[in-house]
Amino acid sequence: MNNTFDKREEGFEVKFAREEKLKFKATVRRNKNIGLWAAGLMGLEGEAADEYASAIVKEDFLEPGDEDVFRKIRRDFDAAGVEQSDHQIRRTMREMLAAAMEEVRKEE
Repeated sequence: MNNTFDKREEGFEVKFAREEKLKFKATVRRNKNIGLWAAGLMGLEGEAADEYASAIVKEDFLEPGDEDVFRKIRRDFDAAGVEQSDHQIRRTMREMLAAAMEEVRKEE
């Protein structure tokens, strides 16, 4: 009986680890894409846009959650005079995360 429960627990742990890995990959992809989106709105192109997207990816490692990314984009939009509401930024972040999650799941 214990063996069955052990196997079941192990299965849940494997599933949880897989889901966490997918979420991580999707979040990194979302951050890159949101960085490219924001860069485009700020008039950055080519290497400058890629560098900005990389900065957004790195920003997300500062603290748990999405607030660090949101705050950076908000600050940068304000400094560049880009008209985007907080709601628009957050909605775009959610939409890009959903799209990234779908892409990552298809790749697995």
